[in-house]
Amino acid sequence: METDLSPLLSYLDEEGLDGYLIDDDASDSDQRYVSGFDAPDAYQTLVTADGGVHLLISGLEYGRASSDADADTVTRRSAYDYQDLVAEYGQYGGRIRGVAAFLADRDAESIAVPRSFPTGTADGLRDRGLAVTVESDGIVEDVRATKTEWEIEQIRATQRANEAAMAAAEDLIASADVEDGVLVHEGDPLTSERVKEEIEITLIRHGCALDDTIVACGADAADPHDRGSGPLEADELIVIDIFPRDKETKYFADMTRTVAVGDPDDEARRRYEVTREAYEAALDAIEPGVTGADVHDAACDVIEDAGYETLRSDPGTETGFIHSTGHGVGLDIHEQPSVAPAGGDLEPGHVITIEPGIYDPAVGGVRIEDLIVVTEDGYENLTDYPIGSGPTIE
Repeated sequence: METDLSPLLSYLDEEGLDGYLIDDDASDSDQRYVSGFDAPDAYQTLVTADGGVHLLISGLEYGRASSDADADTVTRRSAYDYQDLVAEYGQYGGRIRGVAAFLADRDAESIAVPRSFPTGTADGLRDRGLAVTVESDGIVEDVRATKTEWEIEQIRATQRANEAAMAAAEDLIASADVEDGVLVHEGDPLTSERVKEEIEITLIRHGCALDDTIVACGADAADPHDRGSGPLEADELIVIDIFPRDKETKYFADMTRTVAVGDPDDEARRRYEVTREAYEAALDAIEPGVTGADVHDAACDVIEDAGYETLRSDPGTETGFIHSTGHGVGLDIHEQPSVAPAGGDLEPGHVITIEPGIYDPAVGGVRIEDLIVVTEDGYENLTDYPIGSGPTIE
């Protein structure tokens, strides 16, 4: 994947620094993005002031890194007699000396590091005479916020898997019988856990996985991050929020639907209608040059006009619209940009969620969420899954 690291290189030039060093495994999204490599153990990626990308890696990962990484050079630790250094100076001292030698080979005497850089590595390198500066603005994270066409296609593919999982969840819920107000499937109560199992199985079959998901019913759904548990009930709102990650590309997707079996009361249906109107208003507000705050305000306007609280109208409210309208999605499920009160400019290539909601334990929760990409003239919805005019599914 082609990455544009020019903002980082400009920073290095302005600060008079020789390079930018990341010391982490590929679970750190900046590390994976810059190196183009996925490894479970920590390795070092150096971006030099001339734009070169250089990896220091274990012998175990050398072959794979040489073929897979987006790097100009890949160097084994053994090139710096790593095992001898460890034998003489211990695990920590040997490692620091190896990294310092790697940097010296690339004339990197002064380096910037990300905010999450290990303190032990930073202090060890300083003790070896290197100047280490923390880059506090998150430049690489900002670069990652603008997706390439390739990245957008990976996110779109993950969302296709997400849609299959949502369909499986809805089909299972819709097929349930109702006994004494509880949904029943094949003679047993249909639980949140059983629906989540169906979601996970479907995602695995589509090459994706997730650590957790939300299938929350009734009062549970009034807490936006309550995962849900126990039997699902008829006539109650059920929030299904699925946020899988592709196992190979590591790109996330995100989608939420609110459904019900039976006959939710008039207030629940009204909240669903208002949430959908807020979702549509937020989408209508999206265009390059507007801010995430503008889009958030559009959703708040609809919800407040309908008589419900938001955190904008009452920062202390525990009911109503109690979260932001959206967030960036990519190698992290929550990343830049923010569609929130402090959200900055939206630009072409930003992939964001639009997910207003209304919550109250006495009624339940409603949330509707799609995943969109900002374009030159508006947006493209990466989600190809219907939103019903009401929560009831047949």
